[in-house]
Amino acid sequence: MKADPEIDAYFDRVSDVLGRISRERIEQFVAALMEIYESGATVFVFGNGGSGGTASHFCGDLVKGVSCGRERGFKAICLNDNSPAVLAIANDMSYDDVFVEQLRHFVTERDLVVGISCSGNSENVVRALKHAKRVGARTVALCGFDGGQVKDVADLAIHADVQDMEVSEDVHSAVCHCVKRLLMNQLDGSSI
Repeated sequence: MKADPEIDAYFDRVSDVLGRISRERIEQFVAALMEIYESGATVFVFGNGGSGGTASHFCGDLVKGVSCGRERGFKAICLNDNSPAVLAIANDMSYDDVFVEQLRHFVTERDLVVGISCSGNSENVVRALKHAKRVGARTVALCGFDGGQVKDVADLAIHADVQDMEVSEDVHSAVCHCVKRLLMNQLDGSSI
């Protein structure tokens, strides 16, 4: 039985986009995370839909995967994981405010804020990144398609340059796993 050609086409597309991701920007992301780790500041991560799943998974990787067994671990919070807060803010205010309203109470100039949006134009992600910059926090965006607004708003953008939602999500997940590995390698080689 011959395999559906769409299988190879899909995997080829993911591979192509991964091949074009900026390695320098991934290293800059790792460096920013290491600075946050060393300072004891907090990483805030968030996204919608599949990007929210990636945000949640990445936060879990920081808190458990990278930090487990170490004397000191990452302080990381995934803003889309607090469903009562998200739903109350969305219902009583606006879904556009679900991340910024949470950040307003927690983020400081010492922190790192990571917004994930495949379109790059999710208003709630854009607003949260803009707020984080206003208070002086560093910002990172993982984006797809043409990068959207978040590509220009964030201090550092890791762009999956493809017009495909699923491929963007797969690439963002792979980037987060790569970052996790790099962090673990650095921490295992350090005296921290």
